[in-house]
Amino acid sequence: MSFKELLVKIASELDRAGIDYMVIGGQAVLVYGEPRLTKDIDITLGISPQKMNMILNVIDNIDLDILVSNIESFVKRTWVIPAIDKETGIRVDFIFSASPYEKEAMKRTVKVQIDGYHVKFVSVEDLIIQKLVSGRPRDIEDVKKILLKNPVHMIYVEKWLKEFDESLGIDTLKTFRKILKEVKDE
Repeated sequence: MSFKELLVKIASELDRAGIDYMVIGGQAVLVYGEPRLTKDIDITLGISPQKMNMILNVIDNIDLDILVSNIESFVKRTWVIPAIDKETGIRVDFIFSASPYEKEAMKRTVKVQIDGYHVKFVSVEDLIIQKLVSGRPRDIEDVKKILLKNPVHMIYVEKWLKEFDESLGIDTLKTFRKILKEVKDE
């Protein structure tokens, strides 16, 4: 099974279960940026950990193995269920969400057709926001490449970056503006 086949399998099971979701991370960078090696699938879920049984059923239907022994304790601490596809070794992280930002991002997903199935991906703007908040060097490089290839709703991005800066005490808006200047100079 390929990444594409596994993505379609996961998306169809989440849709069947009525769980809103969006593919984020490296898989989303492949849609908006340049091809790069990514070894996993990250999926933000439109549910909180209180509905963990719903996603556990999906994981069981997809036939994934959960990678932690005490799932309840791990989810309570991290809001993530890490799993792996036994056949391919592809890791899948199911990430619970409940914040106002994540709820807004869920409304803005983009459907990407993969092997005839529409899979919901994070919007380009929300991917940029997530990458900047993460702030790792790889994420900053991803943002540069994404900005070179895609039109972006700047007001939306700056609004959320400002909110994250104020609530987390970080400076993503300054970083974003610096990256924009670098991209324009290229």
